Amino acid sequence: QVQLTESGGGSVQAGGSLRLSCVVAGFTYKRYCMGWFRQAPGTSAKQREGVAVIDNDGRTRYADSVKGRFATSQDNAKNTLYLEMNSLTPEDTAMYYCAAVHGRTLSDYAHLPDFLYGINYFGKGTLVTVSS
Repeated sequence: QVQLTESGGGSVQAGGSLRLSCVVAGFTYKRYCMGWFRQAPGTSAKQREGVAVIDNDGRTRYADSVKGRFATSQDNAKNTLYLEMNSLTPEDTAMYYCAAVHGRTLSDYAHLPDFLYGINYFGKGTLVTVSS
């Protein structure tokens, strides 16, 4: 059974940093993409935003809104995905979810938002609140 468990969310002031972690259990696919999407408070699931994606070759892609501020990485020995978030702004306030897609790499996605379609697994999320 595949299980993704996020942690590391919290409250921070604008300009601050947070590091999210996602422990992945039971996911044994060789060809995959893993990443993060977020949903801001009061918005619907249709308004979710893909934030960052990494594939089994370590290639990454980021949303324009976070490029240069966020970085995703994976530690395969620990079965953990990370999202390092710097220079946070109130617009980054959201529930952040870890997600996994098997059978695809980044070359299969023309655009980052495409990652949100066909997600096989995602966690329960961790809340990030940025105050001004």
